[in-house]
Amino acid sequence: MSGYGEKVQFQIYSPEHSNESGKFPLAFEEWERLAKEKLDDGPYWYVAGGAGSGVTMKANRQAIDRHVLQPRMLCNVEERDLSVTLFGRNHQSPILLAPIGVQSIIHEQGELASARASAKAGVPYIASTASSYTMEEIAEVMGDATRWFQLYWGKDKEVTASMLQRAEKAGYSALVVTLDTPILGWREKDLEHTYLPFMNGIGIANYLSDPAFCSNLKKSPQEDMRSAIQFFFSIFSNSSLTWEDIAFLREHTKLPIILKGIVHPNDAELALQADVDGIIVSNHGGRQVDGAIGAMDALLGVCEVVKGRVPVLMDSGISRGSDVVKAISLGATAVLLGRPYAYGLAVGGEEGVSHVLRNLIADTDLTLALSGRSSIRELDSSLLFKRDASLKHSFQ
Repeated sequence: MSGYGEKVQFQIYSPEHSNESGKFPLAFEEWERLAKEKLDDGPYWYVAGGAGSGVTMKANRQAIDRHVLQPRMLCNVEERDLSVTLFGRNHQSPILLAPIGVQSIIHEQGELASARASAKAGVPYIASTASSYTMEEIAEVMGDATRWFQLYWGKDKEVTASMLQRAEKAGYSALVVTLDTPILGWREKDLEHTYLPFMNGIGIANYLSDPAFCSNLKKSPQEDMRSAIQFFFSIFSNSSLTWEDIAFLREHTKLPIILKGIVHPNDAELALQADVDGIIVSNHGGRQVDGAIGAMDALLGVCEVVKGRVPVLMDSGISRGSDVVKAISLGATAVLLGRPYAYGLAVGGEEGVSHVLRNLIADTDLTLALSGRSSIRELDSSLLFKRDASLKHSFQ
């Protein structure tokens, strides 16, 4: 992918592509503005909103901005390599698409459009349990492209085991277990608009198609959707889980297990003790706990504990190439992209997601080069200067 950033720049500048320049924006803020114009209030705020007053969303941005790049010069960055290896597979860039559920509320093709764009870009796609389309339908449009399955770990063990078996059969190569949503956070905007898609059966395609789920129903979902929705709500959340329950997952899947939602160093240590295969530092994009630590601040402590024993990925707040470079310099192996691609989907469907990915990868490539590094693997904390006086400054 060497020179990718320049190629994208010149493609945009080129006269023969001048019509493209006005079709889609470049800045994250413009994607968000256009998505807000296009969507009704309920769907828009379901994506854009956070828990409570939105302090955690702000903390994500502040944590990223607190770390600044200190570029080096004359480093020969003509040839560059953005590739990373995760669980035995090589990927062209350190970017994955985060699991976002109920995508049909922002575009009729929902997850199918996002997954197709992801596959074309060579970016791994993480399919949510709460997708509008089934995991099998998503897998079908992706072909052989890399995909992971994200699990919302509910109360019904048989349904959970069935989901894991289906994911393996459908070619998903890793399991992402979201830990930070044992119950839904206090989301003021969603409550204000009385908007929860699941109430209308949106985002539960994986449940309605699951044999273990349907075996608990007196009538099929087609005959009695209201009862199916009620049963879904009765099993979706599980606030009784403990670290000992990780063994259940090991019994029912051979996939690498990655825990998403770790923000405390002690939990990172417990994850290692549970013999998991990876960690995703995430505060759910600020959607669960109001006033929580910013994800990039949490990344520091988690990486100090993990010390490279398993891959650590970062989610929550990534919107530009410099954010990607900072996260990896602090110890992340890769990052997850969330709201930016959701806004791309809202504005332009599959093509919108493709443009968001193209631009982010190009921006990452150029930022890497301009920072004086030719490979993602060369990034470390020596590239960063910490604005916060309470943190050590690095001038290496």
